[in-house]
Amino acid sequence: MGRSAVLARLPVVFGLSEEEAAAAVGLGATKFRELVTSGRMPKPRRIDGRKVWDVDELRATFKSLPHEGDEGDGEINFAA
Repeated sequence: MGRSAVLARLPVVFGLSEEEAAAAVGLGATKFRELVTSGRMPKPRRIDGRKVWDVDELRATFKSLPHEGDEGDGEINFAA
């Protein structure tokens, strides 16, 4: 059974690839990578040589972004 078939059957997903993480927050991979580099999106976790983004961290980051028209610049910094 392929990876996508297995994922479709999982009740909960904990980690996402870069492409999946970008799509989950509504971004393309290039913009997502820029935000990770600048600290505005969380860094990935490492499983051997593989980068995996924690879905709970992505959700928390997304929820912290301001709504359109709200005060604030949307700067969230995870680089610290």
